Amino acid sequence: MDITTQIFWLFILAIPISCISWTVTHEEIFKEPREWCVDRATNGKTIMYRKAFYLFTCEYCFSHYITIFFLVLTNFTLLLPDWRGYIIAGFALVFVANIYMSLFGLLRQAIKKEKVEIKKIENEDIEI
Repeated sequence: MDITTQIFWLFILAIPISCISWTVTHEEIFKEPREWCVDRATNGKTIMYRKAFYLFTCEYCFSHYITIFFLVLTNFTLLLPDWRGYIIAGFALVFVANIYMSLFGLLRQAIKKEKVEIKKIENEDIEI
């Protein structure tokens, strides 16, 4: 696979990785299991127990495991065709996926800010 195709795959594969990682660690649909994991990560008796549950609450941590799943699913390597290519691809995919999640988080924050500002303006108009 030539380098252009590999880079294309890198940016495309990072999309579902970031989507799955964000959804599990932030969205309402997984709220109850996530809260349960937060409780276990906070109140677990051993460090390994706490860390095992923490991974479901942190998008960065969780993206590593989702990336491993996608590497197994697609056999994607980056730069080198052997095991070293899998390692490079894994860290590159995590990096790009986390850039996507950061941009998405900033976008959502800006949208929430706009909604609050609009509501404030609407309330001021009603009071006048």
